[in-house]
Amino acid sequence: MAIKIGITGGIGSGKSVVSRLLGIMGIPVYISDIEAKRITQTDQVIRRGLCDLVSQDVFQGGELNRPLLASYMFGHPDRVQKVNELIHPQVKEDFRQWAARLESEQLVGMESAILVEAGFKNEVDFLVMVYAPLEVRVERAVKRDGSSRELVMKRIEAQMSDEVKRNHADFVIVNDDETPLIPQVLELISLLSKNNHYLCSAKK
Repeated sequence: MAIKIGITGGIGSGKSVVSRLLGIMGIPVYISDIEAKRITQTDQVIRRGLCDLVSQDVFQGGELNRPLLASYMFGHPDRVQKVNELIHPQVKEDFRQWAARLESEQLVGMESAILVEAGFKNEVDFLVMVYAPLEVRVERAVKRDGSSRELVMKRIEAQMSDEVKRNHADFVIVNDDETPLIPQVLELISLLSKNNHYLCSAKK
């Protein structure tokens, strides 16, 4: 049975870089953001639920009307919660099926910015937080998304704080553009490989 690694971190932390490194090292990683978009597009339960919550216009020509959905949720935490309650259970189930198909692997990963908030923590055996200083995160996000600093800060403030995420984490990878990443990822893999039997028995 594969050990499941959860990979999380705030906007601009570089969790996707860590996931790519794990992939290069032969560890399959489930990118929940990409898969959630696919599932939202194709899952009939979600499609019906979104149409009931928003309107039939939330799907146009078979495609999700993302601007309409975003405007529906903007400034309404209760609406965000309802949408998440539709999508997150389906993503969990999809991840379980994906991981089951890879049970012969020693390690698999799940990347999610909201891994803890979405209740995915119980789906993984070991939680890794990718950390970067706030200013580094802001600079990366502004450059990557073409957003303003103010908008990026609002998105960061809406997420769970690094301090809280760190309290949930079993292992922290520092991605500050100064500390080498690869040795940290290798250390993580070594740690999990050595504790394979212990972790598996602890989950039973």
